[in-house]
Amino acid sequence: MSEQELKALRVRIDSLDEKVLELISERARCAQEVARVKMSTLAEGEVPVFYRPEREAQVLKRVMDRNRGPLSNEEMARLFREIMSSCLALEQPLKVAYLGPEGTFTQAAAIKHFGNAVISLPMAAIDEVFREVVAGAVNFGVVPVENSTEGAVNHTLDSFLEHDMVICGEVELRIHHHLLVGESTKTESISRIYSHAQSLAQCRKWLDARYPNVERVAVASNAEAAKRVKGEWNSAAIAGDMAAGLYGLTRLAEKIEDRPDNSTRFLIIGSQEVPPTGDDKTSIIVSMSNKPGALHELLVPFHQNGIDLTRIETRPSRSGKWTYVFFIDFVGHHRDPLVKAVLEQISQEAVALKVLGSYPKAVL
Repeated sequence: MSEQELKALRVRIDSLDEKVLELISERARCAQEVARVKMSTLAEGEVPVFYRPEREAQVLKRVMDRNRGPLSNEEMARLFREIMSSCLALEQPLKVAYLGPEGTFTQAAAIKHFGNAVISLPMAAIDEVFREVVAGAVNFGVVPVENSTEGAVNHTLDSFLEHDMVICGEVELRIHHHLLVGESTKTESISRIYSHAQSLAQCRKWLDARYPNVERVAVASNAEAAKRVKGEWNSAAIAGDMAAGLYGLTRLAEKIEDRPDNSTRFLIIGSQEVPPTGDDKTSIIVSMSNKPGALHELLVPFHQNGIDLTRIETRPSRSGKWTYVFFIDFVGHHRDPLVKAVLEQISQEAVALKVLGSYPKAVL
Protein backbone atom coordinates (compact mmCIF):
# COMPACT_ATOMS: atom_id res chain seq x y z
CA MET A 1 0.00 0.00 0.00
CA SER A 2 1.39 3.38 -0.99
CA GLU A 3 1.93 6.27 1.43
CA GLN A 4 -0.76 8.22 -0.42
CA GLU A 5 -3.33 5.46 0.15
CA LEU A 6 -2.42 5.30 3.86
CA LYS A 7 -2.80 9.05 4.16
CA ALA A 8 -6.25 8.91 2.55
CA LEU A 9 -7.36 6.15 4.96
CA ARG A 10 -6.12 8.12 7.97
CA VAL A 11 -8.03 11.18 6.81
CA ARG A 12 -11.14 9.01 6.51
CA ILE A 13 -10.61 7.58 10.03
CA ASP A 14 -10.20 11.09 11.45
CA SER A 15 -13.48 12.11 9.81
CA LEU A 16 -15.27 9.04 11.21
CA ASP A 17 -13.82 9.71 14.67
CA GLU A 18 -15.32 13.20 14.61
CA LYS A 19 -18.74 11.77 13.73
CA VAL A 20 -18.49 9.13 16.46
CA LEU A 21 -17.47 11.79 18.98
CA GLU A 22 -20.42 13.99 18.11
CA LEU A 23 -22.89 11.10 18.26
CA ILE A 24 -21.63 9.98 21.68
CA SER A 25 -21.87 13.57 22.94
CA GLU A 26 -25.40 13.82 21.57
CA ARG A 27 -26.33 10.58 23.34
CA ALA A 28 -24.89 11.94 26.61
CA ARG A 29 -26.93 15.14 26.26
CA CYS A 30 -30.01 13.02 25.65
CA ALA A 31 -29.27 11.07 28.86
CA GLN A 32 -29.12 14.37 30.77
CA GLU A 33 -32.49 15.32 29.30
CA VAL A 34 -33.93 11.97 30.42
CA ALA A 35 -32.75 12.73 33.96
CA ARG A 36 -34.36 16.18 33.81
CA VAL A 37 -37.71 14.76 32.67
CA LYS A 38 -37.67 12.05 35.35
CA MET A 39 -36.92 14.56 38.10
CA SER A 40 -39.67 16.91 36.92
CA THR A 41 -42.34 14.18 37.09
CA LEU A 42 -41.48 12.85 40.55
CA ALA A 43 -44.04 13.03 43.30
CA GLU A 44 -42.96 14.61 46.56
CA GLY A 45 -40.66 12.22 48.46
CA GLU A 46 -40.41 9.79 45.53
CA VAL A 47 -36.92 8.44 44.76
CA PRO A 48 -35.90 8.57 41.07
CA VAL A 49 -34.91 5.33 39.31
CA PHE A 50 -32.28 6.00 36.67
CA TYR A 51 -30.82 2.53 36.12
CA ARG A 52 -33.19 0.09 34.42
CA PRO A 53 -31.69 -3.42 34.04
CA GLU A 54 -34.30 -4.52 31.53
CA ARG A 55 -33.69 -1.44 29.34
CA GLU A 56 -29.92 -1.96 29.27
CA ALA A 57 -30.31 -5.66 28.45
CA GLN A 58 -32.63 -4.84 25.55
CA VAL A 59 -30.20 -2.21 24.17
CA LEU A 60 -27.25 -4.59 24.31
CA LYS A 61 -29.19 -7.42 22.69
CA ARG A 62 -30.31 -5.09 19.90
CA VAL A 63 -26.70 -3.99 19.34
CA MET A 64 -25.57 -7.61 19.08
CA ASP A 65 -28.44 -8.53 16.75
CA ARG A 66 -27.67 -5.64 14.39
CA ASN A 67 -23.88 -5.93 14.47
CA ARG A 68 -22.41 -6.85 11.08
CA GLY A 69 -18.73 -6.98 12.10
CA PRO A 70 -15.81 -7.01 11.76
CA LEU A 71 -15.91 -6.52 15.57
CA SER A 72 -17.46 -9.47 17.40
CA ASN A 73 -20.87 -9.14 19.03
CA GLU A 74 -19.27 -9.25 22.49
CA GLU A 75 -16.71 -6.57 21.68
CA MET A 76 -19.38 -4.29 20.21
CA ALA A 77 -21.63 -4.83 23.24
CA ARG A 78 -18.74 -3.97 25.58
CA LEU A 79 -18.20 -0.68 23.77
CA PHE A 80 -21.87 0.20 24.14
CA ARG A 81 -21.79 -0.91 27.78
CA GLU A 82 -19.10 1.69 28.52
CA ILE A 83 -20.98 4.39 26.62
CA MET A 84 -24.15 3.65 28.60
CA SER A 85 -22.17 3.51 31.84
CA SER A 86 -20.68 6.96 31.27
CA CYS A 87 -24.03 8.43 30.19
CA LEU A 88 -25.78 6.96 33.24
CA ALA A 89 -23.14 8.54 35.48
CA LEU A 90 -24.29 11.93 34.17
CA GLU A 91 -27.79 11.13 35.43
CA GLN A 92 -26.77 9.46 38.70
CA PRO A 93 -23.48 7.67 39.52
CA LEU A 94 -24.28 4.15 40.69
CA LYS A 95 -22.78 2.79 43.89
CA VAL A 96 -22.18 -0.95 43.75
CA ALA A 97 -20.87 -3.14 46.59
CA TYR A 98 -18.89 -6.27 45.74
CA LEU A 99 -16.95 -9.00 47.51
CA GLY A 100 -13.52 -7.42 47.92
CA PRO A 101 -10.79 -6.47 48.25
CA GLU A 102 -9.90 -4.67 45.02
CA GLY A 103 -8.80 -6.97 42.23
CA THR A 104 -11.25 -9.85 42.83
CA PHE A 105 -13.19 -11.59 40.10
CA THR A 106 -16.34 -10.18 41.71
CA GLN A 107 -15.09 -6.66 41.02
CA ALA A 108 -14.37 -7.72 37.43
CA ALA A 109 -17.96 -8.99 37.20
CA ALA A 110 -19.29 -5.69 38.58
CA ILE A 111 -17.36 -3.70 35.98
CA LYS A 112 -18.41 -6.08 33.20
CA HIS A 113 -22.07 -5.57 34.11
CA PHE A 114 -22.15 -1.88 35.03
CA GLY A 115 -19.13 -0.44 33.18
CA ASN A 116 -16.14 1.46 34.50
CA ALA A 117 -18.10 4.63 35.39
CA VAL A 118 -19.70 2.87 38.36
CA ILE A 119 -18.51 3.58 41.91
CA SER A 120 -17.48 0.12 43.15
CA LEU A 121 -17.06 -0.43 46.89
CA PRO A 122 -15.24 -3.53 48.23
CA MET A 123 -16.76 -5.47 51.14
CA ALA A 124 -14.97 -7.99 53.34
CA ALA A 125 -17.68 -10.67 53.18
CA ILE A 126 -20.70 -11.69 51.10
CA ASP A 127 -23.07 -10.94 53.98
CA GLU A 128 -21.70 -7.39 54.14
CA VAL A 129 -22.63 -6.88 50.49
CA PHE A 130 -26.21 -7.87 51.34
CA ARG A 131 -26.31 -5.60 54.38
CA GLU A 132 -25.07 -2.59 52.41
CA VAL A 133 -27.87 -3.05 49.86
CA VAL A 134 -30.49 -3.60 52.56
CA ALA A 135 -29.38 -0.41 54.35
CA GLY A 136 -29.60 1.61 51.13
CA ALA A 137 -25.91 2.59 51.35
CA VAL A 138 -25.41 1.33 47.77
CA ASN A 139 -27.70 0.89 44.78
CA PHE A 140 -26.72 -2.69 43.99
CA GLY A 141 -24.50 -5.53 45.13
CA VAL A 142 -22.58 -8.18 43.19
CA VAL A 143 -22.04 -11.65 44.69
CA PRO A 144 -20.78 -14.98 43.29
CA VAL A 145 -23.37 -17.75 43.24
CA GLU A 146 -21.89 -20.73 41.38
CA ASN A 147 -18.79 -21.95 39.58
CA SER A 148 -18.85 -24.40 36.68
CA THR A 149 -16.12 -26.51 38.34
CA GLU A 150 -16.77 -26.26 42.08
CA GLY A 151 -20.54 -25.68 42.19
CA ALA A 152 -22.61 -23.41 44.44
CA VAL A 153 -21.26 -20.62 46.65
CA ASN A 154 -23.09 -21.53 49.84
CA HIS A 155 -22.43 -18.21 51.62
CA THR A 156 -24.48 -16.47 48.95
CA LEU A 157 -27.35 -18.96 49.13
CA ASP A 158 -27.46 -18.70 52.92
CA SER A 159 -27.51 -14.89 52.73
CA PHE A 160 -30.71 -15.06 50.67
CA LEU A 161 -32.31 -16.94 53.58
CA GLU A 162 -31.45 -14.09 55.95
CA HIS A 163 -32.13 -11.00 53.82
CA ASP A 164 -35.04 -9.81 51.68
CA MET A 165 -33.31 -8.95 48.42
CA VAL A 166 -34.33 -8.84 44.78
CA ILE A 167 -32.13 -10.40 42.11
CA CYS A 168 -31.89 -7.79 39.34
CA GLY A 169 -29.44 -9.44 36.95
CA GLU A 170 -26.70 -11.98 36.39
CA VAL A 171 -23.15 -11.95 35.04
CA GLU A 172 -21.20 -14.86 33.61
CA LEU A 173 -17.42 -14.46 33.77
CA ARG A 174 -14.81 -16.74 32.23
CA ILE A 175 -12.28 -17.38 34.98
CA HIS A 176 -8.61 -17.59 34.02
CA HIS A 177 -6.16 -18.24 36.83
CA HIS A 178 -2.47 -17.31 36.64
CA LEU A 179 0.45 -18.21 38.89
CA LEU A 180 1.79 -14.83 39.98
CA VAL A 181 5.07 -13.78 41.59
CA GLY A 182 6.50 -10.49 42.85
CA GLU A 183 9.73 -8.69 42.04
CA SER A 184 11.51 -10.25 45.02
CA THR A 185 10.22 -13.79 44.51
CA LYS A 186 12.88 -16.49 44.09
CA THR A 187 10.99 -18.71 41.67
CA GLU A 188 13.19 -21.74 42.35
CA SER A 189 12.44 -21.49 46.09
CA ILE A 190 8.63 -21.21 46.14
CA SER A 191 7.39 -23.03 49.24
CA ARG A 192 3.89 -21.54 49.60
CA ILE A 193 1.06 -20.74 47.17
CA TYR A 194 -1.79 -18.47 48.28
CA SER A 195 -5.26 -18.31 46.78
CA HIS A 196 -8.96 -18.55 47.58
CA ALA A 197 -10.05 -22.10 48.44
CA GLN A 198 -12.19 -22.36 45.30
CA SER A 199 -9.33 -21.21 43.07
CA LEU A 200 -6.99 -23.75 44.62
CA ALA A 201 -9.60 -26.42 43.90
CA GLN A 202 -10.04 -25.21 40.32
CA CYS A 203 -6.27 -25.60 39.73
CA ARG A 204 -5.77 -28.80 41.72
CA LYS A 205 -4.50 -31.03 38.90
CA TRP A 206 -2.10 -28.37 37.60
CA LEU A 207 -0.68 -27.86 41.10
CA ASP A 208 -0.41 -31.60 41.74
CA ALA A 209 1.64 -32.01 38.55
CA ARG A 210 3.99 -29.03 39.00
CA TYR A 211 4.07 -28.11 42.70
CA PRO A 212 3.07 -31.30 44.54
CA ASN A 213 5.11 -30.57 47.67
CA VAL A 214 4.39 -26.85 47.99
CA GLU A 215 2.06 -25.71 50.77
CA ARG A 216 -1.29 -24.41 49.56
CA VAL A 217 -2.70 -21.68 51.78
CA ALA A 218 -6.37 -20.66 51.43
CA VAL A 219 -7.05 -16.96 52.04
CA ALA A 220 -10.15 -14.75 51.89
CA SER A 221 -9.76 -13.82 48.21
CA ASN A 222 -7.41 -14.04 45.24
CA ALA A 223 -6.67 -10.33 45.60
CA GLU A 224 -5.60 -10.94 49.21
CA ALA A 225 -3.31 -13.69 47.91
CA ALA A 226 -1.74 -11.31 45.41
CA LYS A 227 -1.29 -8.67 48.11
CA ARG A 228 0.57 -11.11 50.39
CA VAL A 229 2.94 -12.24 47.64
CA LYS A 230 3.93 -8.63 46.96
CA GLY A 231 6.09 -8.60 50.09
CA GLU A 232 7.37 -12.19 50.23
CA TRP A 233 10.30 -13.89 48.49
CA ASN A 234 9.25 -17.53 48.81
CA SER A 235 5.59 -17.46 47.82
CA ALA A 236 3.34 -17.25 44.77
CA ALA A 237 -0.34 -16.51 44.27
CA ILE A 238 -3.10 -17.82 42.05
CA ALA A 239 -5.22 -14.91 40.85
CA GLY A 240 -6.55 -13.19 37.75
CA ASP A 241 -5.63 -10.28 35.51
CA MET A 242 -7.08 -7.52 37.73
CA ALA A 243 -5.11 -8.63 40.79
CA ALA A 244 -1.92 -9.04 38.75
CA GLY A 245 -2.19 -5.48 37.41
CA LEU A 246 -3.27 -3.94 40.71
CA TYR A 247 -0.34 -5.39 42.70
CA GLY A 248 2.28 -5.29 39.94
CA LEU A 249 2.88 -9.05 39.80
CA THR A 250 4.38 -11.12 36.99
CA ARG A 251 2.71 -14.18 35.42
CA LEU A 252 4.94 -17.19 36.02
CA ALA A 253 2.33 -19.39 34.32
CA GLU A 254 -0.92 -18.42 32.56
CA LYS A 255 -4.36 -20.03 32.43
CA ILE A 256 -3.59 -22.82 34.87
CA GLU A 257 -7.23 -23.74 35.62
CA ASP A 258 -7.90 -27.45 35.12
CA ARG A 259 -10.93 -26.84 32.90
CA PRO A 260 -10.60 -24.40 29.99
CA ASP A 261 -14.32 -23.53 30.18
CA ASN A 262 -14.06 -22.55 33.87
CA SER A 263 -16.70 -19.88 34.54
CA THR A 264 -18.37 -18.25 37.51
CA ARG A 265 -21.87 -16.85 37.65
CA PHE A 266 -22.57 -13.73 39.69
CA LEU A 267 -25.88 -12.21 40.78
CA ILE A 268 -26.82 -8.54 40.91
CA ILE A 269 -28.89 -7.83 44.02
CA GLY A 270 -30.96 -4.73 44.68
CA SER A 271 -34.37 -3.58 45.86
CA GLN A 272 -36.24 -2.94 42.60
CA GLU A 273 -38.29 -5.51 40.70
CA VAL A 274 -37.31 -5.90 37.04
CA PRO A 275 -40.06 -5.95 34.35
CA PRO A 276 -40.04 -8.69 31.68
CA THR A 277 -37.72 -8.42 28.67
CA GLY A 278 -38.86 -11.56 26.83
CA ASP A 279 -35.61 -13.39 27.63
CA ASP A 280 -35.56 -13.76 31.41
CA LYS A 281 -34.74 -16.11 34.26
CA THR A 282 -36.36 -16.43 37.67
CA SER A 283 -34.88 -17.58 40.98
CA ILE A 284 -36.99 -18.92 43.82
CA ILE A 285 -36.56 -20.48 47.28
CA VAL A 286 -38.95 -23.28 48.21
CA SER A 287 -39.34 -25.13 51.52
CA MET A 288 -41.19 -28.45 51.32
CA SER A 289 -42.53 -30.76 54.01
CA ASN A 290 -40.01 -33.40 55.10
CA LYS A 291 -41.69 -36.42 53.54
CA PRO A 292 -40.92 -39.00 50.82
CA GLY A 293 -41.39 -37.63 47.30
CA ALA A 294 -41.26 -33.97 48.32
CA LEU A 295 -38.70 -33.04 45.66
CA HIS A 296 -40.67 -34.95 43.01
CA GLU A 297 -43.84 -33.03 43.92
CA LEU A 298 -41.90 -29.79 43.59
CA LEU A 299 -40.49 -30.55 40.14
CA VAL A 300 -43.53 -32.12 38.46
CA PRO A 301 -45.37 -28.82 37.70
CA PHE A 302 -42.27 -27.48 35.91
CA HIS A 303 -42.02 -30.63 33.80
CA GLN A 304 -45.74 -30.74 32.98
CA ASN A 305 -45.67 -27.15 31.74
CA GLY A 306 -42.41 -27.35 29.79
CA ILE A 307 -40.53 -24.83 31.95
CA ASP A 308 -36.76 -25.24 31.66
CA LEU A 309 -34.96 -25.58 35.01
CA THR A 310 -31.39 -24.27 34.82
CA ARG A 311 -30.26 -24.93 38.41
CA ILE A 312 -31.40 -26.56 41.62
CA GLU A 313 -29.49 -26.50 44.92
CA THR A 314 -30.35 -27.81 48.39
CA ARG A 315 -29.42 -26.11 51.67
CA PRO A 316 -30.27 -26.97 55.28
CA SER A 317 -33.23 -24.99 56.55
CA ARG A 318 -32.82 -22.61 59.49
CA SER A 319 -36.21 -23.70 60.86
CA GLY A 320 -35.48 -27.27 61.92
CA LYS A 321 -33.06 -30.21 61.96
CA TRP A 322 -32.98 -32.38 58.82
CA THR A 323 -35.25 -30.05 56.87
CA TYR A 324 -34.14 -28.41 53.65
CA VAL A 325 -34.88 -25.56 51.28
CA PHE A 326 -34.46 -25.68 47.51
CA PHE A 327 -32.95 -22.90 45.42
CA ILE A 328 -34.27 -23.13 41.87
CA ASP A 329 -33.52 -21.13 38.72
CA PHE A 330 -35.68 -21.49 35.63
CA VAL A 331 -36.32 -19.80 32.30
CA GLY A 332 -39.16 -17.27 32.27
CA HIS A 333 -40.47 -14.29 34.24
CA HIS A 334 -42.71 -14.64 37.29
CA ARG A 335 -45.25 -12.32 35.62
CA ASP A 336 -45.63 -14.70 32.66
CA PRO A 337 -49.10 -16.32 32.93
CA LEU A 338 -47.73 -19.87 32.64
CA VAL A 339 -44.99 -19.29 35.23
CA LYS A 340 -47.46 -17.54 37.53
CA ALA A 341 -49.80 -20.55 37.37
CA VAL A 342 -46.97 -22.99 38.12
CA LEU A 343 -45.81 -20.97 41.13
CA GLU A 344 -49.37 -20.85 42.47
CA GLN A 345 -49.60 -24.64 42.08
CA ILE A 346 -46.32 -25.16 43.94
CA SER A 347 -47.27 -22.77 46.73
CA GLN A 348 -50.28 -24.96 47.56
CA GLU A 349 -47.96 -27.89 48.40
CA ALA A 350 -44.97 -25.97 49.76
CA VAL A 351 -44.38 -24.89 53.34
CA ALA A 352 -43.03 -21.61 51.96
CA LEU A 353 -42.19 -20.15 48.55
CA LYS A 354 -40.29 -16.94 47.90
CA VAL A 355 -39.55 -15.38 44.53
CA LEU A 356 -36.03 -13.94 44.75
CA GLY A 357 -36.43 -12.13 41.46
CA SER A 358 -36.91 -12.29 37.70
CA TYR A 359 -34.15 -10.72 35.64
CA PRO A 360 -32.66 -10.58 32.12
CA LYS A 361 -30.42 -13.46 31.12
CA ALA A 362 -26.73 -12.52 31.03
CA VAL A 363 -25.99 -10.69 27.78
CA LEU A 364 -22.20 -10.36 28.07
